[in-house]
Amino acid sequence: MQVRLLATAATCLIALLGAAELAPAAAQTRTTLDIYVVDVEGGNATLFVSPSGESVLIDTGNFAPEAAVRDADRIAAAAKDARLTQIDHLITTHWHGDHFGGMAEVAKRIPIREYIDHGPNIQPAAAFDEFFAKTYPALYGAAKHRVVKPGDAVTVAGLDWRIVTAAGAVQKTSLPGGGAANAACASFKPQDPDPTENAQSVGSIVTFGKFRVAHLGDLTWNKEFELMCPNNPIGTIDLFVVSHHGLGVSNSPALVHGLRPRVAIVNNGTRKGAVPATMKTLFSSPGIEDVWQIHFSQLSGQEYTVPGMFIANAADEPLTAMPVQPIAAPPPGPNAPPPPAHNGPAYWIKVSAQPDGTFTVTNARNGFAKTYGTNGRGTN
Repeated sequence: MQVRLLATAATCLIALLGAAELAPAAAQTRTTLDIYVVDVEGGNATLFVSPSGESVLIDTGNFAPEAAVRDADRIAAAAKDARLTQIDHLITTHWHGDHFGGMAEVAKRIPIREYIDHGPNIQPAAAFDEFFAKTYPALYGAAKHRVVKPGDAVTVAGLDWRIVTAAGAVQKTSLPGGGAANAACASFKPQDPDPTENAQSVGSIVTFGKFRVAHLGDLTWNKEFELMCPNNPIGTIDLFVVSHHGLGVSNSPALVHGLRPRVAIVNNGTRKGAVPATMKTLFSSPGIEDVWQIHFSQLSGQEYTVPGMFIANAADEPLTAMPVQPIAAPPPGPNAPPPPAHNGPAYWIKVSAQPDGTFTVTNARNGFAKTYGTNGRGTN
């Protein structure tokens, strides 16, 4: 009898120890699609983590050596917060330095299993020659590499990830919920043709249950028209990761008002993006509830900005006076004055979405969070 009792006790102890070992794994179970819009100082880096734990990183920040290290560290911090041990898919939207610049540094910090792009760079630059000749082939040669086109999918368990733009081509076959005439096309006025890499951007529509998000890289104005007019192949979305940092050569009403996002997040810099024309388009979009920004933009001033609780980052040295009127963007070139410095702590904006369409947006700087329910009304 004593032996039997000892055996029973041992069995119970083993079961308890086994449960204790499994508890951390059980705690890792996800129920949400988590999206981190990472501050890369006017570049782009957006990390998606599905409930299955699979990940997609869109873009890797800036190219200059110091900036690449800084931005890779910030992306790695988001990956750590998401409890990732690898990046399953890296989508590079296009070959501008503020979108692919941190790639090699990111790969030093966390393994990348698949590299996705639109194909060769159509806008050669001497500063990037070595990257395309040696660095990039070495990176994807140790993993997988895929060139995508509209209509392709990125396989992520639990998500429907569709490519809708790439290499200057756009989606014309309607996605579920798309295909209706787009009334916002009637007032469209074309801009000058864009021969740059921006128009080649890889654009994604991601669906998680009833929640939908659009990320179109730096897709520009006329390509937006090709995508969205006369019929809207996408339908409506919940979240718009605003194109091209909120610059006015993108984000036409034909796109934004056609998509009718409930929430928009602008990944801008202190003196890059979030310009008045784009902010007006966002604020006037049918059904918009809130706009969030990675930085306060001097280009939008007080007139076209959002409340501070919706802004993730500030300059290291606060401005002596808050500009009420937007300032003019300085002309590009080597003599352009640098933007206000921000090399201290960087904060992301995080979105956590439920399959019923409910989602919460959180500002990591101040902890302010707002939940957007299925009834279309947000709550703090």
